[in-house]
Amino acid sequence: APVAVGMAVRPVLLVLVAASAVLPARDPLLNVCMDAKHHKTEPGPEGRLFDQCSPWKDNACCTANTSSEAHKDQSNLYNFNWNHCGVMPPKCKRHFIQDTCLYECSPNLGPWINQVDSSWRRERILHVPLCKEDCEEWWEDCKDFVTCKENWHKGWNWATGTNRCPWGSMCRPFSEVFPRPKDLCEKIWSNSYKYTTEHRGSGRCIQMWFDPAQGNPNVVVAKYYAWKKRSSPAGMENVVPESDQAMCALPWSVLVLLPLSLVLLPEVARGSGSHGWGFL
Repeated sequence: APVAVGMAVRPVLLVLVAASAVLPARDPLLNVCMDAKHHKTEPGPEGRLFDQCSPWKDNACCTANTSSEAHKDQSNLYNFNWNHCGVMPPKCKRHFIQDTCLYECSPNLGPWINQVDSSWRRERILHVPLCKEDCEEWWEDCKDFVTCKENWHKGWNWATGTNRCPWGSMCRPFSEVFPRPKDLCEKIWSNSYKYTTEHRGSGRCIQMWFDPAQGNPNVVVAKYYAWKKRSSPAGMENVVPESDQAMCALPWSVLVLLPLSLVLLPEVARGSGSHGWGFL
């Protein structure tokens, strides 16, 4: 009887293995575009992306038109004007354009996408871990620029159709509004970003910009945090229980078909006893 059951297990396992080969695993946190105003539904190659958005041309969530608009002082993307407290210096503006390109074009922000109830988007990013250098260079190049607001997501005066400083606010240096790089990166877009002490190339932080000739470093970062998020509800623990590791190692198609195999196994075992199946 044990031999018959053992032989009966084999065809079921063969079915599972075949299914995993036919149905490749697809992680919903990886290589995805968020459901927002200008994003494509799925990432893919773009023939030409403009200037600072060009690193994403091989696999982008943005279109060429979006990448071009991201570079304008008065962009049609959100009618947002960088020059609300005077002209923003080019060295500072460069970081805001990179920030826009990352947000609009990157397919590697899946682990930080959250649902929102908004008139112009259904999803947003939250607590994306920015590399230390990206955050600090952003602050250093903008510290002498002036602004009237700490949170640029909301609270503007839109009476003219574009963002103006709210009544009673004062234009102050960035270094006063954002005393530290951490303040700038985390507060300016309602915690879309999180300041980290991780360095570029560590595989543990997102780079706002990169050299496409060296490949996209954010791919491996997204994979790491996707695994981390799956491994614990809070996405905080680094250690995965041994049993969870075994389950995570199985392709999703095997996990889906496993209950079916458990139903079929007794029937197969009974059939092997009466018909003498001879599978290897």
